Amino acid sequence: MADRAGVDRKSSTSGSRTRVYLIRHGQVEGHEERRYNGQDDVGLTPLGWEQYRVLQQRLRDRPLAAIFSSDLSRCLDGARLLGRAHGLDPVPLPALRELNIGQWQGVTWQELQRRFPEQWAARLGDIVHYRVPGGESLLDLSRRVLPAMQAALAAHAGAEMVVVAHGAVNRVILLDALDAPLRSAFRLEQSYGCLNIIDYYEGGRCTVQLLNG
Repeated sequence: MADRAGVDRKSSTSGSRTRVYLIRHGQVEGHEERRYNGQDDVGLTPLGWEQYRVLQQRLRDRPLAAIFSSDLSRCLDGARLLGRAHGLDPVPLPALRELNIGQWQGVTWQELQRRFPEQWAARLGDIVHYRVPGGESLLDLSRRVLPAMQAALAAHAGAEMVVVAHGAVNRVILLDALDAPLRSAFRLEQSYGCLNIIDYYEGGRCTVQLLNG
């Protein structure tokens, strides 16, 4: 079975480098409960806002051409803050929303293992293809996210841009850049407020310059 979305990046860049600053949203309310937020629209903590302010300073001198963001507020609110220093309004993309985790949404890890032990075991056994009832698989997510990334790259070839998204979304983008299989998703850490840097070149070659920084 397929372990990649199979998106062709060859037309995504011109001759020069296209740089993406890929950010995971800041810390969210209820983070200490280890809860699957999925596509629930949870708010940022004070630390989450501070993480965006730090990122704003890190990127203040970069010649950004565009900012793309998940349309969930924990991403879009921070993307607006980042954009102020550059006179940019972020472009909200529903395709960058977090994995739809179906009936697990809003439930803690501990509660899931108690209420849905068979589902929990099945997902651990096939992280790529298993769909929680009412939700998406990791492969479904990649088929949603990667075409949106390809379009953003094509629209701003040779430029620098920011993408603000979620843990699972970022892992899909990074694995695609590394030409690594989706089953390796949770070998990549994505902390709240982290910065990744990916350079895309003509012909589909990519270099990950910074990971979870």
